[in-house]
Amino acid sequence: MDLVALRIFKAVAEQGGILRAASTLHRVQSNVTTRVQRLEARLGTKLFNREGRRLVLTAEGKVLLGYAERLLQLSGEAQAAVQGRVPQGALKLGALESTAATRLPPVLARFHKAHPAVRLELATGTTAALAARVLRGELDAAFIAEPFSARNLEAEPAFAEELVLITPKGHPRVTTPKDLREATILAFASGCAYRRRLEAWLGRSSMVAERVMEYGSYHATIACAAAGGGIAMVPRSVLRASGMEAQLAVHPLPAKIANARTLLVRRRGYQSSALDALRKELR
Repeated sequence: MDLVALRIFKAVAEQGGILRAASTLHRVQSNVTTRVQRLEARLGTKLFNREGRRLVLTAEGKVLLGYAERLLQLSGEAQAAVQGRVPQGALKLGALESTAATRLPPVLARFHKAHPAVRLELATGTTAALAARVLRGELDAAFIAEPFSARNLEAEPAFAEELVLITPKGHPRVTTPKDLREATILAFASGCAYRRRLEAWLGRSSMVAERVMEYGSYHATIACAAAGGGIAMVPRSVLRASGMEAQLAVHPLPAKIANARTLLVRRRGYQSSALDALRKELR
């Protein structure tokens, strides 16, 4: 596809109109209008709807914008690779909240220092949600936990986590699910891999949670457990970082449950000089 036309289309989408896009691109307004019209004619679909004074992407336009961003980024990377330049452009990453809070800060700090031309963008979510966003091309790569089920993804180990069970302080030692007197689970949404591990562990002893209270952060989950609201499975690194370990009873788990790998996943066959540089930093 015509990269110039895609660049103009992207500018119109971002600026919300022809006039502002033309000013940003240092082109005359008629040229921008003609380019967009030719692109729509070539694709056989309308890319924008007018809402008041703004141009808003149609459903087809939103699809094209995702591809346009990837094509333009790939074009820049190809030119940089041929000319021997350093990685540049945007690197859109996803990560579990626990990974973003405890594992990534030193890695991303080193990466930014080594590759200042790369613009890092980080989004957090559950394993299932992040894997889906990578497959849709919304993220270049994501740090997710085992187990996960998603075809067409390539994965490589990034970090090793130890999961522990936390209960209110004073709770007797827990060695099996039957030792739990509290069956309220504190967890993230259903796409959370650690939640699935906890539910599977309870299920082996035919125990089913009376209810699940869903939270959007580990800090809230840990605080609720400390207040007596239920039990949770969390990475030990997150628990230490929270500063609330002394306010809880912490119970080790069987190795098959406790040992959890964090994987870096990307679409099968996807290549990016910035992502390759990050993978090298992780190693």
